[in-house]
Amino acid sequence: MKIRCLAIDDEPLALQQLAAYIERTPFLQLVKSCHSALEAVEALAGNEPIDAIFIDINMPDMSGLDFIKSLPAPPLFVFTTAYEEYAIDSYKVGAVDYLLKPFGFDEFSRAALKVQERYTSQRTAQVSSVDDDDSMFLKTEYKIVRINVRDISHVEAMSEYLRIYLVGARKPIIVLLSMKRMEERLSKVGFMRVHRSYIINLKKIVEVSKNRILLDENIEIPIGDSYREDFMDYINSKFLSK
Repeated sequence: MKIRCLAIDDEPLALQQLAAYIERTPFLQLVKSCHSALEAVEALAGNEPIDAIFIDINMPDMSGLDFIKSLPAPPLFVFTTAYEEYAIDSYKVGAVDYLLKPFGFDEFSRAALKVQERYTSQRTAQVSSVDDDDSMFLKTEYKIVRINVRDISHVEAMSEYLRIYLVGARKPIIVLLSMKRMEERLSKVGFMRVHRSYIINLKKIVEVSKNRILLDENIEIPIGDSYREDFMDYINSKFLSK
């Protein structure tokens, strides 16, 4: 699987070179070249998921540092700049690497390999097994957190990331993980996938209608056509009749 990348630089020649290096690297795929951070925002909001960003720091509308800090769950990123003094700041925000301009393909390749190693690590070690006390470890941003599975209300897919909603929490936990992988873990402990984009905690169901499920805290979840039969089989198995 190739790592899908954005190249961001306000200097046309530098952007052209960066894009060429990405396309020359077998395990990278250039999704888009962007001349500004604002253009990159549009690219990240598109249908194509982005795994890594190679971004200049000094740009007129928004610096690369500010752009990365503005993202709630940034992909892997490598900074490129002509100024050495930004090196410490770049690593403080979690950069995979830092390329000092002008750099050649060999230097770029070393940075790309670091991205590949980090990407592979994230893909294979995002979530641990559910243990005996129904807890789970998740890697989110730059830390590992432990959550109680019973506290999960529902899981929502967004491209290659998942939003995990916990009962009573102000905001969801965002992790880089496939819906299939999460479904495999949670289906064994009282959860069900009811839509292409949603897994729910069956114990949190309050009400069911033809096209939606109402969970605790007035959360409405749609029922997908391809998941309806399995979900209704579950409901019918719990149905109390004469």
